[in-house]
Amino acid sequence: MSALVDSLRALVGDGNVLTGEAMAPQLVDWRGRYRGAAHCVVRPGSTAEVAAVVRACAEAGAPIVPQGGNTGLCGGATPDATGNAVLVCLGRMNRIRDIDPDNDTLTAEAGCTLAAVQAAAAGRLFPLALASEGSAQIGGNLSTNAGGVQVLRYGNARELTLGLEVVLPSGEIWNGLRGLRKDNTGYDLKHLFIGAEGTLGIITAATLKLFPLPRVHATGWVALASPAAAIGLLGDLRDEFGPLLTACELISDVALDFVLRHMPGSVRPLGASPWHLLVELSSGGDADLQSRLEAWLAGRLGAGACSDAVVAPSAAQARRLWALRENISEAQKREGISIKHDISLPISRLPVFLEQAGAALAAAFPGLRTVAFGHVGDGNLHYNLSMPEAGDNTAFIAAQPTVNRIVHDLVHAHGGSISAEHGLGQLKREEILRYKSTVEIELMRALKRALDPLGLMNPGKGIG
Repeated sequence: MSALVDSLRALVGDGNVLTGEAMAPQLVDWRGRYRGAAHCVVRPGSTAEVAAVVRACAEAGAPIVPQGGNTGLCGGATPDATGNAVLVCLGRMNRIRDIDPDNDTLTAEAGCTLAAVQAAAAGRLFPLALASEGSAQIGGNLSTNAGGVQVLRYGNARELTLGLEVVLPSGEIWNGLRGLRKDNTGYDLKHLFIGAEGTLGIITAATLKLFPLPRVHATGWVALASPAAAIGLLGDLRDEFGPLLTACELISDVALDFVLRHMPGSVRPLGASPWHLLVELSSGGDADLQSRLEAWLAGRLGAGACSDAVVAPSAAQARRLWALRENISEAQKREGISIKHDISLPISRLPVFLEQAGAALAAAFPGLRTVAFGHVGDGNLHYNLSMPEAGDNTAFIAAQPTVNRIVHDLVHAHGGSISAEHGLGQLKREEILRYKSTVEIELMRALKRALDPLGLMNPGKGIG
């Protein structure tokens, strides 16, 4: 395999092929859950170099693992322990190729961070928004069909993408960078690669949708007695504000307590409450948006639909409210290891799921702590579980198959999905086989065989 390293260095330059200890940061995932090994790390600087790297790996029979910002939570960008894989890191491919304001599109290379894409929109809005946007790269966002906090209004990564450029497992380049909203000329191939976690090819660039930049925002924090009350308030918000409703985030008080405990400067917005809702409205020029939200919440408070509410009086205060939501994952990481679930359900089924799952888990694991939060506006819940004492978590983590069976069986029973926005990766590769039909699994496997007959693209990830 040293011959392959020499070939790769000839293709991308000596300094862009890493071996030995220099690879260490790329061989572990963000959570520290998955650690792997690689033959080498390659950092191509162009689509042509990616294609050449893929061809060289295919000729050598070397597996290929694409990696973006390495912020994934399911091990999808971490190689296995064999050390046979070539890890292809796309961070050098960080150019904005085109901005077309009249067409409301932007074309970016896969290694651009999400924050860089947002900044490049220059007077327009690219609405995909994640807590990891400063590190996460757009190629990885598309490969996992990322969601984020504004799916309610704008859709997830799939809905925000008009065209792709992809290096196929053969090393061929498919240029589908079309900025068209209507193109009914056969199969819409871009959808094969969005959400495929690099198992069908490597996304090297994308043409993305832009939107008018909101000029006015109104951000509110609402105290609620239950998830059912949150769902009721969400419906009322939609009825009242329609497309002005940008985000609606459900936060349990346990999750908020973690943030208050571990993140300096965090302040509780209102008194203690079992549940909280973070609401954001935005528009291009409705100067009365904040007062409209204040008046509406006052009415809902008077009607008993919520127990308390506050609207941020300034942009700085709004950022503080959003920080409470965005810092939950980091705060929970500091609290200790937990069993995490990224699930989605029909919005109407969220309350009954939370009730049933809570009861079943409490019976099986007395004293369990549940951190539940997420994008209630699109049915995506982050449902994370741990024991109060760190020393008890070793035994609890060993029970993950039992925990997953309780949670995932209930999700499936209510018509949900065991992966809402983080993909399958290594974490759910086998688990998904329990919940997909034989027909659906075989269709996916047939696509994999057709596009990647050698099975070299990100092996051990996605559908098994």
